Amino acid sequence: MEMENKPEVAVETTTEAEAPENKKKGEKKTVLQEILSWIFTLGAAVLIALFIRTCLFEPVRVDGQSMLDTLKDGEVMLVTKPEYIFGQPKNGDVVVCRFPGTKNEGKNFVKRIVGTPGDVIEFRSGVLYRNGEAVEEGYITERRRDPYNMEPITLGEDEYFVCGDNRINSHDCRTLIVGPEPITRKMIRGHVQMVVFPFSQWRTID
Repeated sequence: MEMENKPEVAVETTTEAEAPENKKKGEKKTVLQEILSWIFTLGAAVLIALFIRTCLFEPVRVDGQSMLDTLKDGEVMLVTKPEYIFGQPKNGDVVVCRFPGTKNEGKNFVKRIVGTPGDVIEFRSGVLYRNGEAVEEGYITERRRDPYNMEPITLGEDEYFVCGDNRINSHDCRTLIVGPEPITRKMIRGHVQMVVFPFSQWRTID
């Protein structure tokens, strides 16, 4: 009687000792994937935040009284960036800027632009003259005006002159290091658009 030869079928089995080891490998892989996922998510969030602060907008807190009565100490401003990425700062803009010198390194200042490239800036008894004409500065109240005199200076092609609205108490281009000194375009970081906090003081800035 002939016997039918059936092909042998290999059956892969897992011993009891191997099963926990494979399970541990799977758990380690899952934990590693979770960690990498968190790192990627946090990294993406940081990059997005940096992009927003650098190219779009950022909140900045007022520190000091140099911009009274336009801005008060402790208020939070919304500072926007696109208009200065695609355009140029203008006279009358309130801006966040930086000043030259190690003493001011890394510090932000909020000031108003009173002179742009090519302008001739002068002060006579506290009155601003731009290109020989007196400028009506309605944002300055009489109690904030300083009877300051400054000889005419001509701004270069990359130079801006900024002052605080509280002229009697403002560290600005009138007295930067050894005397009147303009700032450059790269020192201007953003345009102050509005006060967003306290909410009761919400307003746009002109």
